[in-house]
Amino acid sequence: MADFVFKIQPNIILGSYTTSRLGQYALEYGNKFMLFLDPILKENGTAEKVIQSLTDRKVDFFIYDDVPNTANSETLTAALKLAQDAKIHGVIAVGGGRTLGIAKALCALFYESKHIFDYLDGEAPVHTPLPLICLPSTNRDSFIFTDRAPVTDARSTKLKLIKTQNGVCKLILWDPNLQVELTEKQSDCMALESLCFAIEGYLSQKATFFSDMILEKAVQLLGYAMDGSPTLSITTPQEVLLTQGGCMASLGAATSSFGAATLIANTICSRYRVSRFLITAILLPYIIEDAGTFRAEKLSVLSKLLRACPEDATTEDAIASLAEYVRQKIAKVNIPARLKDLSLSIEELSLAVEDAGELELINSLPRSMTTDDLFEIVKKAY
Repeated sequence: MADFVFKIQPNIILGSYTTSRLGQYALEYGNKFMLFLDPILKENGTAEKVIQSLTDRKVDFFIYDDVPNTANSETLTAALKLAQDAKIHGVIAVGGGRTLGIAKALCALFYESKHIFDYLDGEAPVHTPLPLICLPSTNRDSFIFTDRAPVTDARSTKLKLIKTQNGVCKLILWDPNLQVELTEKQSDCMALESLCFAIEGYLSQKATFFSDMILEKAVQLLGYAMDGSPTLSITTPQEVLLTQGGCMASLGAATSSFGAATLIANTICSRYRVSRFLITAILLPYIIEDAGTFRAEKLSVLSKLLRACPEDATTEDAIASLAEYVRQKIAKVNIPARLKDLSLSIEELSLAVEDAGELELINSLPRSMTTDDLFEIVKKAY
C-alpha cells in the first residue's frame, strides 16, 4: 500500500457555543478581517453572535454579505478587490458551502497577480495564502478539508474547482448552535448528504484504514442522530450528533475521495441553482445499488452500522436494506424522489453530467466511470 501521510490542518474546534470564542481565536492570525457573511444569517440572529464575539475582543473587521444565491466568479472578483484594497490580515467566513467556497478562493488568490480566469482554467496559485477561519452554518461541507475551492464560472455557469495552497483554512469552528435555525426538513436532508459523503469515501479507491475508521464512526453517529440511540447511555443532543457525524464524514471523504452523487450534485447546483442536498439524496440509493456490484462487503458493513438490516443479514440483503433505508428517509422527509420532480429536463441534466466529466474528481470515483456511466445513473434517478 502507499505510504500514509496525515497532517493536522486546519485545526478543528467542535462544540456548543464555540462561536462565542471566535474573537479570541481570530487574534492569533491578525487584527483586521473581512467578515464574509451569508446574508441569511442576519435574518436568524446568527450574525449578531459572530459580530458580538469580535466586537468584545476589539477585533477590527468589516462585513461583506453581498453573496447572492448565484454567487460566482463575479462575486469572487468583487470581494477580492475589496479585500485587497482594505489590506486585511485574514478572512472569517460564516455560512454554507457557496460562502465558504468563495472565501476560500479569495484567500488563495489574495497575493496572486494573474487574472482570476487563469485560476478558473487550472492555474495554481504560488504565493502564501491569506489566513481563513471558517464557521460552517450547516453540519457538512464538501470541500472544506480539501485543497480545492468550488466556484461557478460566470462565463459558462460551469462548476470550477480552483486549486488552493495547503493550509489556506487555519481554523474551523463547528458550532451545533448555528444549526438550530434550520428547519427539520433541511436538517434531515443535510443528514442524508452527510451519509452520502461517508458512503462515497468508504467505497472509494483512495480509501485507507484511517478514512475507513473515521467514516465508520461518522455513519454510526449519523444513524444515532436520524434514528435515535440504541441505548439510554447516549444522551448527546441530535444537533450535536449531526455536527459530529457531518464533520467526520466531510473529513473522512476528503481524506479518501467524494463520489458520483457529490460530483453530479455540485455541477447541477452550479448550472441550475438546485439544492445540492436534494440531488444527493435522490441519487444516493442508485449509487448504493451500483456499488453493490463491486463493493458489496463494505456496503454490508455500513448497512449494519446504520441498523438498516439485522446483524445476521446476508450481504445481498444488507445492500438492498441500505438502499431501502435511504428511500424511506426520503419519503419521511417528503422531498422529491426523482430528478424529474426538480423541474429539470433530461437535456439539462446531460449538460451537467458533461460538466462533471471535465472535473478531475471523476478520476477518483469508487470505480472507473465515464460521462456515459454517470448519465446512466442520472437516467435511472430521473
